[in-house]
Amino acid sequence: MTPVTLRFLPDNITITAEPGEALITVAARAGITIPTGCMMGSCHACEVEMDGEPICSCLTAVPPTDAEIVIDLYSDPNW
Repeated sequence: MTPVTLRFLPDNITITAEPGEALITVAARAGITIPTGCMMGSCHACEVEMDGEPICSCLTAVPPTDAEIVIDLYSDPNW
């Protein structure tokens, strides 16, 4: 499969990943820490926006695409 380019905002960190790789693993490889809680998608501590849609990064794999994927990191002040 063709590698996918991911751009993490707000710092504009770009990295390539293989489709199917866990998003949270790709972020860690890029030096980005995404907060986690349950690692099962229930607590939403790892929630980010992928191309404008909220997702739990602990459960989401990099999808196959030719387009760049934009991941917007935001933090929940309660975590």
